[in-house]
Amino acid sequence: MTRVTIIGLGLIGGSLALDLKSQLNISVTGVDNNPSNLQLASELNLVDKVQSLDDSLVNADIVIIAIPVDSIEDLLPQILDKVNETTVVLDVGSTKTDICKAVRSHPNRRQYVAAHPLAGTEYSGPQAAITGLFRGKKNIICDKELSDPEAVTLTTKLFNSIGMQTYYLSSESHDKHLAYVSHLSHITSFTLSLTVLDIEKDDEQILNLASTGFDSTVRLAKSNPKTWTPILVKNNEHLSLAIGQYIEHLQEFKRALEQEDRAHTEALMLKANTIKHLLNKSEKL
Repeated sequence: MTRVTIIGLGLIGGSLALDLKSQLNISVTGVDNNPSNLQLASELNLVDKVQSLDDSLVNADIVIIAIPVDSIEDLLPQILDKVNETTVVLDVGSTKTDICKAVRSHPNRRQYVAAHPLAGTEYSGPQAAITGLFRGKKNIICDKELSDPEAVTLTTKLFNSIGMQTYYLSSESHDKHLAYVSHLSHITSFTLSLTVLDIEKDDEQILNLASTGFDSTVRLAKSNPKTWTPILVKNNEHLSLAIGQYIEHLQEFKRALEQEDRAHTEALMLKANTIKHLLNKSEKL
């Protein structure tokens, strides 16, 4: 029996618990510092049992940390201090550089695997957990050369078992690329929401006129600020560059529209259309 401890029972931790608990010969213990999350996780049958952090580490084979990234940075060294020498510890945070730096010189660093399953929704909390959230999605393992090969193999098998395909990056490359393909998307959605709320004060009109395009673009603005504030702040350097480039493109669109330059406006959109080739290639991977 493989004993898995999951720390943090929100969307990601809870969904991992559901998928892993459904497998043969795996038991899942849940840990959360929010008593209402623990109660809800038990009521929803997300885990086999709940325990205190220290008790959950005693016989754990795998420990998964699924809490906000700044909290991971603080908690991870403490967990590596306490676990058995055969326990594999991994996190699922959306930024990696600072987390990896926090344990780079830890004597048990090789027991740790820096992972990031690229999956999620705009919802949060144990009630948001769903089965199959990770199926068909990609998982990233960072700085694998700093982890024990057996720990990397076990972690890869774990994510394979829930339908994911694993790729490998350095923690720095991970954060740079995620700034553009994930974190900027959230900033865009939050900014669109703020802009609409500033301009359109009539809630009923927003509801009447909003199309599927608006709904899909602003969907991420419903994401939990408690989760996303640490992510955006931790990746501020790469994200600031991404926002700067985004603003330049917005200004180019603005100038073209102010000048009623149809040719340039169309050219910008045609250039943007080429993203479909990249997306089509991604779907085939």
